[in-house]
Amino acid sequence: MGILAGKKILVTGVLTDASIAFHIARLAQEQGATVILSSYGRVMSLTTRIAGRLPQPAPVIELDVTNDADLAALESRVREHVDGLDGVVHSIGFAPEAALGGNFLNTEWADVATAMQVSAYSFKSLAMATKPLFNGGASIVGLDFDATVAWPKYDWMGVAKAALESTSRYLARDLGAENIRVNLVAAGPIKTMAAKSIPGFSDFEEVWNSRSPLAWDVTDPVPAAQAAVALLSDWFPKTTGEIIHVDGGVHAMG
Repeated sequence: MGILAGKKILVTGVLTDASIAFHIARLAQEQGATVILSSYGRVMSLTTRIAGRLPQPAPVIELDVTNDADLAALESRVREHVDGLDGVVHSIGFAPEAALGGNFLNTEWADVATAMQVSAYSFKSLAMATKPLFNGGASIVGLDFDATVAWPKYDWMGVAKAALESTSRYLARDLGAENIRVNLVAAGPIKTMAAKSIPGFSDFEEVWNSRSPLAWDVTDPVPAAQAAVALLSDWFPKTTGEIIHVDGGVHAMG
């Protein structure tokens, strides 16, 4: 019996088999969970194809977290496959090109607003859309990148991640009475599709190679996925509002 035996988990953000979300879904299945994936628009077919690489079949439902109609329909779409949820994974983030790459002082509000809505506000949107599916508690896990410092060229995505971290704490406060835990996994740099859109990603790799106490592999998303699966399980029953760093220890170094 795995640590997620009998649990039903919704995983967002599976685009390639190099993504952290894919490995969360894979490990969750291996640990006994029934997994549902979500995707949207033109990438629905990509997610469906990648789902075929999981150990077991996983349905893919449509969800654009910026679309109120999709959020309202999420409960019924999930219930077509399972009778409720025990966990949700938020693996969603985006910033327009103008909001990255050293353009911080010149970025227009429209681009900032997009980054904030998709990368931070959507955490609250997803939590509230899935809340009716929880029965007696649940675990919500988001994927983060350390927002305590200003990273080169990360710009407004860094601000959005800071907002994500704050959103997680407020959700933990307001949902705790219903035994809903809300936590983040702050992963070190991983070569995912999202990372490819960040100008100067190689700079992050250099930082981790020089500062990480533990050897860090930018091609290995599994450690971060393992942390997320642990948080989805019952092994952290009284942990909420927390940020679990899976970054080789870089966040703790001066």
